[in-house]
Amino acid sequence: MTTVSILGPGDQPLVLDGPLSVTEPARVPTSRRYLMCPPTYFTVEYSINPWMDPSKPVSTELAVAQWTELKETYERLGHKVELIDAQPGLPDMVFAANSGTVIDGRVLGSRFRAPQRAAEADHFRRWFLEHSYRAVVMPTRTNEAEGDFTWTGQLLLAGTGFRTDPAAHAEAQEVLGVPVVSLQLVDPRFYHLDVALFVLDDQAERPQVCYYPEAFSAGSQRVLRRLFPDAVLATATDAECLGLNAVSDGRNVVLPVEATALADRLAERGFEPVFVDISELRKSGGGPKCCTMELRG
Repeated sequence: MTTVSILGPGDQPLVLDGPLSVTEPARVPTSRRYLMCPPTYFTVEYSINPWMDPSKPVSTELAVAQWTELKETYERLGHKVELIDAQPGLPDMVFAANSGTVIDGRVLGSRFRAPQRAAEADHFRRWFLEHSYRAVVMPTRTNEAEGDFTWTGQLLLAGTGFRTDPAAHAEAQEVLGVPVVSLQLVDPRFYHLDVALFVLDDQAERPQVCYYPEAFSAGSQRVLRRLFPDAVLATATDAECLGLNAVSDGRNVVLPVEATALADRLAERGFEPVFVDISELRKSGGGPKCCTMELRG
């Protein structure tokens, strides 16, 4: 029970006894530009993360349908979606977030750790050049782009531990000209930063994020608590359906349909959950964010 004193007529105090409810500020969405690649050749023919099992059946047709619904969801929310052509022999090219980080129109490309994905990087490099991006730099260090780089609006959170080389963090700071904070991932199921953390609002004076603490080392958890004391904390159940592989425009949060408990906590903070089914794409360890590269500037 909370007691609140306010002034009434004649400056006499009025005492209200009852529960105090704090109203979250109205969330304001901002329109975004995304780059996506259709899963025309999607399958699981190798294993480079714990989610991938080549022995299990995969439906390319269902993957295309789920990806199409994701694309149309973005468009329905008022966002612009650009497309890059899928290429045969690159079944994971649908996960466009892994092939570039774009901030203020500057592009840092990717350099994949797994040889099976290496050729994707150059297809995206050519797309940027063909679409009038001129500040395009390809990294010298292993760097899986927005898989491990997350822009908060003020600084770049950079994951390492499974894919991206720690030295790539310094390279990103130099190329993109933004401050970088390194975070150590420790659970192989959450092999990229974008399956352990996402930004809810990158336009706020204090950026807001959601993350699963146990995906990070003890030191990185302390860093996150210091940087984001009001973060939404996810549970193991949220993380295990790739609920953290979500995309927010500052109000609408696109996330997997199974992440219902996380959605409830987001709604309590004034965000609007928008569910999509990514069950087939999850067979490669991907979700909404993996399929979505943001084109900033």
